[in-house]
Amino acid sequence: MPVNFLFLSVLIVAADQLTKQWAFEALFLPNTSFKVSSFLNLVPVWNRGVSFGILSQSGDMMPVIITIITALITICLIIWLIKAQKLITKVSLSFIIGGAIGNIIDRVEYGAVIDFLDFHAFGLHWPAFNIADSAITVGVGIFFYENFVLRRRET
Repeated sequence: MPVNFLFLSVLIVAADQLTKQWAFEALFLPNTSFKVSSFLNLVPVWNRGVSFGILSQSGDMMPVIITIITALITICLIIWLIKAQKLITKVSLSFIIGGAIGNIIDRVEYGAVIDFLDFHAFGLHWPAFNIADSAITVGVGIFFYENFVLRRRET
């Protein structure tokens, strides 16, 4: 039943927005960072572009264009979720939809996405991200697993 999986998306949106609200109040308003561990910092980063800040310097209309495109893709994913038959497909789409909606809310409210999780280790540094980005990544990972590993086993 798609309603259960839309509820999973809503839970992801809620977790994302709660953590972003905390980050906004704790990091963005005072404009401060926290070192949590040797590999994790909490930092205030406004992302006006897409993943990893790509297109963030592309002008004032880019956040609007990104928001519209993301909303249209999300609508298509919701339709796909409603029609999906496999449990794993529903789970992956629910994660992607929840993450996309979480970031759309930020773009509408602030004109940019709140990123604040900053991981680094062994001289490597990952661009700041948030719970919504994590959900999208997990959803895409599940989708790839389904389509490249499980389908190969089925044939």
